[in-house]
Amino acid sequence: MKIALLGYGKMGKEIEKIALQKGHSISFKISKENKDDIHKISTQNTDIVIEFTSPKSAFENVKYCLEKGVSVVCGSTGWNEQKKEIESFVESSNQKIGFFWASNFSIGVNIFLEINKYAAQLMSKYKEYDLEVTEIHHTEKKDAPSGTAITLAEAILENYEGKSKWKLVENNASKGDSKNTIPIFAVREEDVKGTHTTLYTSKVDDISLTHEAHSREGFAKGAVLAAEFLKDKKGVFGMKDLLKL
Repeated sequence: MKIALLGYGKMGKEIEKIALQKGHSISFKISKENKDDIHKISTQNTDIVIEFTSPKSAFENVKYCLEKGVSVVCGSTGWNEQKKEIESFVESSNQKIGFFWASNFSIGVNIFLEINKYAAQLMSKYKEYDLEVTEIHHTEKKDAPSGTAITLAEAILENYEGKSKWKLVENNASKGDSKNTIPIFAVREEDVKGTHTTLYTSKVDDISLTHEAHSREGFAKGAVLAAEFLKDKKGVFGMKDLLKL
């Protein structure tokens, strides 16, 4: 495939490496320095766009490429409300375009999410345990909580009787005492690829589930797999479709 990389930072470069190893070619490598090159993307020179930029630019980037008839794999988080408009556009379009979004493309993380769903069903029966989620990322990450932490909390909410919402807790502030809320602690440290922990704690013991990424390679591999999956498809897709979860 001919893949355009919209966002050529650390993640974009890792995706490029994996894509080339798998025999694909890179049609464009677009960053802040050459952002106007997005207007050169077309169905003639690009099969799929892989977009990893920022919450501020993701919507316009994705919308532009889809309007040009080019399908998009997107890993930008922090723009959930606007994402619904993109999904509606794809579903109602007469063009054969696809949109694949994930808060995290790591296969391990998506297995971790499924384990947490099952754990939530078990633990919701035992009200003596408090529940919280912690996410740790590098200091350059712009959104908090992380998209993965939100996905994790929402997956737990669907399976945990008695919890109805999540709340961001920053800078080690008190989590409060709302029994129906899952607190999410967002921590920023140097050179952390991504760590997510679910903690059930009681007076007598703690139960924790953790996923820790050692590198960006797992995310990059998943993004390229998503691009291969999306080629020649129409519609809105995610990691559940790719992994058949």
